[in-house]
Formats: sequence, structure tokens, C-alpha cells
Amino acid sequence: MPAIPQVLGLHHFAWRCRDAEQTRAFYEDLLGMRLVHVIQADNVPSTGEYCPYVHIFFEMADGSNIAFFDLGDDQCADPSPNTPPWVNHIALRLASLDQLAAMKQRLEAAGVAVVGVTDHHFVKSIYFFDPNGFRLEFTVPVGTKEQHEAYNASAHTRLAEWTSDKSARRMHKD
Repeated sequence: MPAIPQVLGLHHFAWRCRDAEQTRAFYEDLLGMRLVHVIQADNVPSTGEYCPYVHIFFEMADGSNIAFFDLGDDQCADPSPNTPPWVNHIALRLASLDQLAAMKQRLEAAGVAVVGVTDHHFVKSIYFFDPNGFRLEFTVPVGTKEQHEAYNASAHTRLAEWTSDKSARRMHKD
């Protein structure tokens, strides 16, 4: 087996949007992410399928992007029927708790419902939905270096415990 290449980071995360301009206004004008690239085509490059679309990219400070597809039919991605709405989301990092508070204030002033600030002990976060029903989280890492190292050191053990507990719960249900 060849060695595993190191994943360098996120290039982009893509999601379906209802309206590219409405999405642009939310991400660029409200959240401050610059629109940096637009692809418009009639055929999907990877499959050749006919499906006119526009693919829009918003850049974050580290060079990564969040991107959207507008398929021209005024539809957004449906929520997963077997998943609570708080599960599927993307978390975007801010630099400070002051910035988190400012972003919460900015979103609420624009009429966006915001949950939090929620203290997860390793991050503090706010949660909200974009105009497409896509859940976003703004988060700021908190805690000491030693706390983060302890989380890293216990991650495999804690996952093994969850897996064992989950198996026991499923067997008990049956």
C-alpha cells in the first residue's frame, strides 16, 4: 500500500442553494466572505449530465471556500428526513470571543435567529441557518493547550467506549 498523502486542509465545501444572488448577499454582504469564483455551465464536467447550473465560491481568510450550486429551479437541498436539523452543519472559525459576539449581534440585527453562545468546553459557538436552510456554526477555540492535548490523547479510547455502549444499547433494544 502506498503511504497516505497528508490532507492539507479544506479547499471547499459545496451545498445546493435556492438562489445564487440571495446566497451571495448572505455570505458576502452579511458574513463578509468574498465571492471569488463563479462557474456557469450546462453540463456537469464529471458526468457529462445536462444540468444547467451556476457554482459560486466564497473565500475565507485561510484560502478555503464554501461553495453553492444554483440549479436554476428555485429549490434548495431538502433536510435529511432521518436526521435532526442540528446535526448536519459546517463550523467556521473566528479569531476571538469578541468577534463571536459581534457576529451574533450582526446576524440578529439582520433578523437571523441565532442559538448560543454555547459552551462546548473546547469551543464556544453560535448556530444559525442561511437562507437555504443550511445550518452554520461560528466557533472560537477555548481552553488550554493541555486540555486540547488531553482531548487528543483520549479520543480513540472515548470512541471505543461509545462504540461498545452503542452496541450494548442496540442489543438491549432487540
